[in-house]
Amino acid sequence: MSNERFANVWDAIEDTAAQAENMKLRSTLMMALKDHISQEGLSQAEAARLFGVTQPRVSDLMRGKIDLFGLDSLVNMAAAAGLHMELHVGRAA
Repeated sequence: MSNERFANVWDAIEDTAAQAENMKLRSTLMMALKDHISQEGLSQAEAARLFGVTQPRVSDLMRGKIDLFGLDSLVNMAAAAGLHMELHVGRAA
């Protein structure tokens, strides 16, 4: 067993730094969308109409099925929901 420490769970479980960064962005967007649904008191059907997707797609989002979502689709859903996104880029630690 390794005593290696990681800054983020994705750094520990993904094979490459690129994959880890992609997963970090996807998980952040998914959490923001889930929070938006909760804060607005939306049903899955209402969220689906707002996001421009199907209700089963929102169900996948709510169940955390991260492997079913790419960055493009999550950005599109967040924009449709009226959420503002910013990307900050810096050097890796």
